[in-house]
Amino acid sequence: MDDVRKILRNLSDAASERGAPLDWFEDLYDFAGKDSTFIPWSKGEPHPFLVDWMDEYAGREGSALIVGCGLGEDAVYLAEKGWNVTAFDLSESAIRWVKEMHAHHSISWEVGDLLKPNPTWIEKFDLVLEVHILQAIPEVFRIPASQNLAPLVGQGGQLICIGRMENPLNEIEVDGPPWPLERSFIQSIGQTLNPTDMYVVQYEEEEHLRYRAVWQRS
Repeated sequence: MDDVRKILRNLSDAASERGAPLDWFEDLYDFAGKDSTFIPWSKGEPHPFLVDWMDEYAGREGSALIVGCGLGEDAVYLAEKGWNVTAFDLSESAIRWVKEMHAHHSISWEVGDLLKPNPTWIEKFDLVLEVHILQAIPEVFRIPASQNLAPLVGQGGQLICIGRMENPLNEIEVDGPPWPLERSFIQSIGQTLNPTDMYVVQYEEEEHLRYRAVWQRS
């Protein structure tokens, strides 16, 4: 894992040096050569915070948008639960790869950019899910990207964001990506939505916190 993180950081630094900081996602998926061990956020299963949320809302279905879908674990999980899923990623290599892995009739795999979301997605989805994406991009892109999430949620729909949160007791500066997010920033993501849940936990082996934040549109 340390070697993978070094590769990730080297790709991130190289992309920044050539003036395209977000290109490291494409560079990493291309470098991986369809070996998922090089994709540190791909665990081969849906995020447990999503699974816990689904257990609480068992039986609910609808349309879902997966932001930065990567290798598709969360998208496949929701599709198997009966959701109609649109899953997008900035990396064309990731989308080609995941299409080969998961040809599911209830999932539309698309190349997309949260900084410039598809206009047809506005207020369309019953669920918008962002996992570990905002924490992986520099602040100059993170802020405008975060502001584009709430507008994608349809009436009565929910937005879920999952990731790392800064620990106020930890004074060590993190040299990301990823960068644990400030609580105040996380709280700002919902914008005009109604906050319904903020789950925070710290695992023994980690200095940062983990969070799941949920909002709902009236």
